[in-house]
Amino acid sequence: MSNLDRQAALSVCGGRGFVVADPVRELLNPRHVQLGESTEVRRLLPNLGRRMVGAWAFVDHYGPDDIADEPGMQVPPHPHMGLQTVSWLHDGEVLHRDSLGSLQTIRPRELGLMTSGRAISHSEESPKPHARFLHGAQLWVALPDAHRHVEPHFQHHTDLPTVTAPGLTATVILGELDGATSPGTAYTPIVGADIALTRGAQARLPLDPDFEYAVLSMSGEAEVDGVALLPGSMLYLGCGRTELPLRADSDAGLMLLGGEPFEEELVMWWNFIGRTHEDIAKAREDWMNSSRFGEVKGYDGDRLPAPELPPVALKPRGRVR
Repeated sequence: MSNLDRQAALSVCGGRGFVVADPVRELLNPRHVQLGESTEVRRLLPNLGRRMVGAWAFVDHYGPDDIADEPGMQVPPHPHMGLQTVSWLHDGEVLHRDSLGSLQTIRPRELGLMTSGRAISHSEESPKPHARFLHGAQLWVALPDAHRHVEPHFQHHTDLPTVTAPGLTATVILGELDGATSPGTAYTPIVGADIALTRGAQARLPLDPDFEYAVLSMSGEAEVDGVALLPGSMLYLGCGRTELPLRADSDAGLMLLGGEPFEEELVMWWNFIGRTHEDIAKAREDWMNSSRFGEVKGYDGDRLPAPELPPVALKPRGRVR
């Protein structure tokens, strides 16, 4: 998924400056961003005052949208570096193409995981014809310095492990939860899980106290640690938890995101994650004027030009609370 914001701002992420060391309940309100002609996303990360959750650095929630008479998702070829993209659907299909030659249709509850490493480009679109409804999330995971220049690669997994309890099924998308480990390649201690709750369910999900966590509401009516969440909202939970109380007043869908707080300070702009302003400027220049990011073949349209880059990066502020 691309950040299509033509006024993309440089932001400093990571480090321990904004990590909350104790359990909290911090409700994050989304920013609405148009993605192509017929898809509007609710952007939860980066958020004012909350840039990352573990290595999770970008979270968009979209739908459910009725796209029966619409083109649906249409994201032209665009570049990435220094991160992994995670595609996750509840309804619909997304056709992924990338500069490695990958061509894959991603369907509900299947993991599409693209590791950009040093450089990759890709496109995403609703197939023709496509299902009536489109509903899902697109997420980025920041790569640590030791792995941010790895060779780019794409993974597609249809068989993912689950954790179950009465009224609860948690599909482990990335990382590990309660002894179940995703086959997706992870480069930091992390967890991403899709949680399905049935109406009336009450459960306690085991957590790692060294991780920080957040929960994204995908659908239905659920309470997370006593806080009612509406679809498209996210609750930041801080660190220090050994379990998470969940309750559902209807069938509901949630996404649990967590991981060890990301130690390194990052610079994130448009579709790039680097360490310095110079990293970002070089990536933009290479996308516009070189073959570093490769070519996406088969997409019917032009690739996405980069917006203008602000001249300086921001300085991080804050401390552990």
